[in-house]
Amino acid sequence: MKKYIPFILRLIIAIILIQTLRFKFTGDETSVYIFTQVGLEPIGRIGIGIAELIAGILLLFRKTAWIGATLTLGILGGAILMHLTQLGIEVKGDGGVLFYTAITTFILSLIVLFIYRKDIPIIGQKF
Repeated sequence: MKKYIPFILRLIIAIILIQTLRFKFTGDETSVYIFTQVGLEPIGRIGIGIAELIAGILLLFRKTAWIGATLTLGILGGAILMHLTQLGIEVKGDGGVLFYTAITTFILSLIVLFIYRKDIPIIGQKF
């Protein structure tokens, strides 16, 4: 079981990232609201959606998992910062689901990056 845990973590992150794309790419009301509030609608919504898609795909492969995890940390770090500075924990009555999902996915990405740290070129062998 221990050898499957890294893949399961990567898969969970990828599923979370990829399932949110339907909201970003279809112009869901909440997604448009969020990106309007932070001044990134529509280019930021679509651009971040594309970045999440790329991160999700990279996470599915062992060799590129560290890149996907790093990209995810950057994307979700920005999302968490936007929640804390501009949006608030709760957005449009969601009970904080978006914020807590971002926190959870961020933490899982940190774990994945730690697991695959030796795959990082140049600096990975020092860890």
